[in-house]
Amino acid sequence: MRNRKLHLLVVYVCISFIGLFSATFASAETGSSERFNRWLEELRLEALDKGISQTTLDAALSKVETPTERIIELDRNQPEQKLTLATYLEQRLTPQRIARGKEMLQEHSALLEQIKNQFGVPPRFIVALWGLETSYGGYTGGFSVIQALATLAYDERRSAYFRSELLQALEIIDAGHIQADKMQGSWAGAMGQCQFMPSSFRKHAMDGDGDGVIDIWNSIPDVLTSAANYLHEAGWETGYTWGRKVQVPEKLDQTLLGLNTRIPLQKWADLGVKRANGNPLPVAEIDASLIRPDGDTGDAWLVYHNFRIILKWNRSNAFGVTVGSLADAIRDW
Repeated sequence: MRNRKLHLLVVYVCISFIGLFSATFASAETGSSERFNRWLEELRLEALDKGISQTTLDAALSKVETPTERIIELDRNQPEQKLTLATYLEQRLTPQRIARGKEMLQEHSALLEQIKNQFGVPPRFIVALWGLETSYGGYTGGFSVIQALATLAYDERRSAYFRSELLQALEIIDAGHIQADKMQGSWAGAMGQCQFMPSSFRKHAMDGDGDGVIDIWNSIPDVLTSAANYLHEAGWETGYTWGRKVQVPEKLDQTLLGLNTRIPLQKWADLGVKRANGNPLPVAEIDASLIRPDGDTGDAWLVYHNFRIILKWNRSNAFGVTVGSLADAIRDW
């Protein structure tokens, strides 16, 4: 009997503890939800103050839920920060992507030539960016841009930046370029086939097909024109490439590595740097930097001004080298 009473006491204590824990958890969850709702209401008032219509805010914010944990998880584990350049290249510079890029270069040759004449950006770089960002429009992201940006704006890591992006996304909807429920993109809020953040959309996106709407989700002329305009306004140098893979002598001064060092191409040749196949570097009056993203034993690249322009699109050496390498692979030799 005594053992039975002890057993019942233990069961009662456990049930009470579970109930207390559940109530505490539910209370915390409710409190968190209330805080987010207050934050969202403050955002709504700020948007109204900026002139965004009540109709747009109702359409865009009525379905916003509490922060999405999956988005926070992805923000903390970005591939450019986790992978070596060698692995990043291997995963993205695939035969299928190269072959498809050549097809796109040919299929849209007339449009791309027109864009080249207008902006001075070679078609292969526009197509390479298109291919890396969304596999030539094949996958533009399955997240609600508004939900993603609301999550990241509420999160503390880069709240000011993402709050600004969220407000600009609302302005894009308010201008009639896209409906709120169709504004889909990446977990970070990058949108359409060229994966523009809302601020990039408002600065650089263009109506390439002349229909009065900027549609980087469905209109290929809008997508390619917008990408070219971005590079052009970022400072693309017409007539120059991005860089090249090279061989580096073992005794090269390691303090010369990095984007902070820019010296003439001929000086690199004098120091013993050669093309990847062992041939001499080309003769050209251009400054270059030597980068070795995977460390002293990794591959090396000499990169030029236009490489830095690609980095304005995405501040990752891995991304920049992959864009340049894909552009080289798909070019019409």
